[in-house]
Amino acid sequence: MDPRIAVITARIEQSLDTVPSIPALAAEAGLSTSRFAHLFRQETGVAPGRYLHRVRMERARVLLERTFLSVREVMAQVGFRDPSHFSRDFRRFHGIAPSAVRGVARPATASERLDQLVAAYRPPRNKVK
Repeated sequence: MDPRIAVITARIEQSLDTVPSIPALAAEAGLSTSRFAHLFRQETGVAPGRYLHRVRMERARVLLERTFLSVREVMAQVGFRDPSHFSRDFRRFHGIAPSAVRGVARPATASERLDQLVAAYRPPRNKVK
């Protein structure tokens, strides 16, 4: 991969909440906006804007599945400012609402986990004939 593009992709992935505009990224890479877009697409297979969007959506899903952050906190960490825009984009990308991901993939609390373990090891009841 071209080192200029590698630096930009690393920058995008490390700081999703403060990623500058495409022209600013091009300037950071020392390229014109059009040359940057062409080279970025050649190296990654997608346009810079799509790459940024994909990384944000993937990171949002990981944060929702693996942390206790609220949907609003996740939204802010991946660089969205409008909850309805985030929810709509997330649903289009993943096919499920962000709140539904949290409900399905929310880690069990200690109490819930204990209840699950007790239920799993409870001996079967003897049926009276």
